[in-house]
Amino acid sequence: MNGKRRRLLLAAIDPMLEAGEQVEVATIVNLSTVSVRRTAAFAAASALMSGGAMAVIPVPAPMYLAMTDRRIFVFRANPTFARPEEHLMTVPLAGLVRSEIKERVLNSSFVVSSRGDEQGLKIIFPLAARKDRNAIAAVLPLAG
Repeated sequence: MNGKRRRLLLAAIDPMLEAGEQVEVATIVNLSTVSVRRTAAFAAASALMSGGAMAVIPVPAPMYLAMTDRRIFVFRANPTFARPEEHLMTVPLAGLVRSEIKERVLNSSFVVSSRGDEQGLKIIFPLAARKDRNAIAAVLPLAG
């Protein structure tokens, strides 16, 4: 993440921080709760509806993710400008677990969930954010 984006994100988070809390990781990610099977079904349905003229595939919107020693903050990223648009969620780190890291050519991901919870949030890291991914993964214990 470049300096301007980082400064704007830190400025948005600053009023939400508790005494002694500091941001340890700030990065751009994609978040997804939709399965690959549902994405493929959506693309097939849109191709059918358009008579094969086009297929629409939903793409996760870019998000800013910041992690402190206590919480994870998620903001919607403005795709045109560098600033965070909207605070979406704050999740306490206590009780969170993650899946194994899935490496791909252009990105990597893992799923974060509460202990014993079936549903999780898939965090997709771009290639350039591997260092940030490793820092977040080091804090969250593996599920299972």
